[in-house]
Amino acid sequence: MKTNKIWLKVICALLIAAAPLVGIGKAFAASTSTVSATIEPQNISVTVTDGSVAYGTVGLSGAEDTTSGGVNDSQTATNNGNIGEDFNITSTNATGGTDWTLAGTIGSNQYKHSFCTSGGGSPDPCDSSPSWTAITSAGNYHALAADVDDSDTQKFDLKIETPSSVSDYDEKSITVTVQAVIAD
Repeated sequence: MKTNKIWLKVICALLIAAAPLVGIGKAFAASTSTVSATIEPQNISVTVTDGSVAYGTVGLSGAEDTTSGGVNDSQTATNNGNIGEDFNITSTNATGGTDWTLAGTIGSNQYKHSFCTSGGGSPDPCDSSPSWTAITSAGNYHALAADVDDSDTQKFDLKIETPSSVSDYDEKSITVTVQAVIAD
């Protein structure tokens, strides 16, 4: 009887040990398929040509612009990206000596900088009856152009109006920035 219990324990132990091996030898079928995927990285890019404006010497409370009736130096923003873009524009305070603050109106050491993209001229749209938009404060972006397709351009002109009075007569430097963002 004791021998039968031992054999029974050995057989149970062998069955428990062999249980995981029961599935071995069974064949399972597998099926696969593929997905072909492509991607093009989004490129948002703008350049401005010629990228430099020299207004020259302008008197107090004076104005000068880049149209053909002014210094004849219109600028062109180009979408160098691979998607439609909106262009925005801003300007800085004028630096050099005592800074001039950019504002919507002129004042003491306070100047006005504006841009134009339309009005009625050809080939420059601002040569006749320009529609000027003031950049009201440094770093404050304004819409320059909407839905500019890749490789397309937007021509624009700039206009400066000098302060009514100044603390010095040093040459001033201004940076105009054109920003490209994904078109809405």
